[in-house]
Order: sequence, then structure tokens, then C-alpha cells
Amino acid sequence: MIDADDIIRSGNSILFVTLDSLRYDVARDAFDAGHTPQLAQLLPAGGWERRQTPGTFTLPAHMAFFSGFLPKLPQPQQPPRLWECRPPAFKTPHPGTFVFEAANLLKGLALHGYRSICIGGVTYFSRETPLGSVLPDMFDEDHWEPRFCSPEPDSTRHQVDRALAIADHYTGQPLLLFVNISATHVPHGHYLGDSNDTTASQHAALAYTDKHLACLITSLTSRGRWLIIMCADHGDAYGEDGFHGRGIAHPAVMNVPFTAMVRG
Repeated sequence: MIDADDIIRSGNSILFVTLDSLRYDVARDAFDAGHTPQLAQLLPAGGWERRQTPGTFTLPAHMAFFSGFLPKLPQPQQPPRLWECRPPAFKTPHPGTFVFEAANLLKGLALHGYRSICIGGVTYFSRETPLGSVLPDMFDEDHWEPRFCSPEPDSTRHQVDRALAIADHYTGQPLLLFVNISATHVPHGHYLGDSNDTTASQHAALAYTDKHLACLITSLTSRGRWLIIMCADHGDAYGEDGFHGRGIAHPAVMNVPFTAMVRG
């Protein structure tokens, strides 16, 4: 069990990575096949947990995450939450849960001296539209460029380079460093030289991210102690039961990979 309250109140930084649209079965298959070897060395024993998302597409899922509702285990008994808004008087949070006096995690962390930084990926973080500003507006600082988005085959490298440069700039200050990885979001057929998006091409996209995400984690944790959360915001359907895409309560969309760990 992770005592997030102690970790955060002690001023340790947080890395929160969402692998956009990544299905649990794809993440598990890549892990079991040895196609994400560097992440496998960093993940807890057993690899990814199967969890269920609170939102079926990017916007509601991230709004839930930043409000304290991370993906849950598909079972009645749940582990303590890592963070949550201060609840009503009749509810007593777990002592290991970081409880914040604000409407969302970013504002809550600011009360403890944290700076929140967003490295956007998909266009919900791009500020190209009014809706694309909702999530970035929650952060103290946000970054997005077209090369961070999924049509760019080397998007994760560009995102990680930016994240590491920012971490270097804020050495000594506790951070919430959030990175929305776009490579696993459609289109990803190009990782197999195809125009079609499938579970196989998403598998290949995840394999591409492996060394870059591992580099991000190892570089950050070589400098100090970090709480690290990695999960998908939702999955995608690729024709199962006739469904395609997201925004639907289908198991392919609802089941996502999740991990949380403390390193450094």
C-alpha cells in the first residue's frame, strides 16, 4: 500500500502518466510477450493491474482523475484512494490518502507548494478549441505542440524530452508532472506501416513508447523520490461486438492498465 499522504506532505514530486486509449488486454499482451522490456523492469511484480476507468473518453476520465477518482479494481473490495477532495463530515478517509482542501488535485497540491505542469498529447490538451483548453487551464503550466500528438510517429520522444527539460528547470521544487502519451491513441496504424488502427498497431505503439517512458522514469527518480502513477484513461473498441472507438461502456473501453509505485 502506498502512503500518498506521507509522500506528498513530505514534498516528494509526482509523475502522472496517462497512456491515452490504451486497452488493458493490449498492455498485458505486450508485457507478457516481452515487447515492453524496459517498463517491465520498472513495473511492480506482476506488471499491469486491470482496472476500470471512471470515464469512457479523454475529457471525463481526466476530470475524474484530477478530482480523486482513479481507475478502480473490478471487485467489491478497493484499496485506499491515493488522493481525494475533502469529503463530507460523515466520511473518514483512509490515513494514507492525501486529502486536499480544493475542488481538484492541482489546486490542492498548490496549497502545499507544488507546481503542476501538463505535457499534453491528444487534442483535448492542445488549446486549439475552447474545449481543448478545459484540462490545460487546470494546471499552473501547460505545453503542447503538434509533434506531441499521435500522427507524429516519434511523439513520445518529443514529450519526454520536454518533460525532462522542465524537471531540470524546476529542480528543488515539488512538482506534479503530468504527461498524456498520445502514441497509443489513434492513428497508430503507422507503427505497422498500415492505415488501419487495430489492437496489433496499438501494441506496436506501446512497444515504441517503452524506452522513452523508461528513460523518463529512471531519469527523474535518479534525482529524488517520486510517486509514479501510470494508467490509461480509457480503451478503444476495434470492432468487438460491432463497436468502434470510445465513449461507450464496452469492456474494451472500460478495462484499462494501471500501476502506482514509489521510486527513487
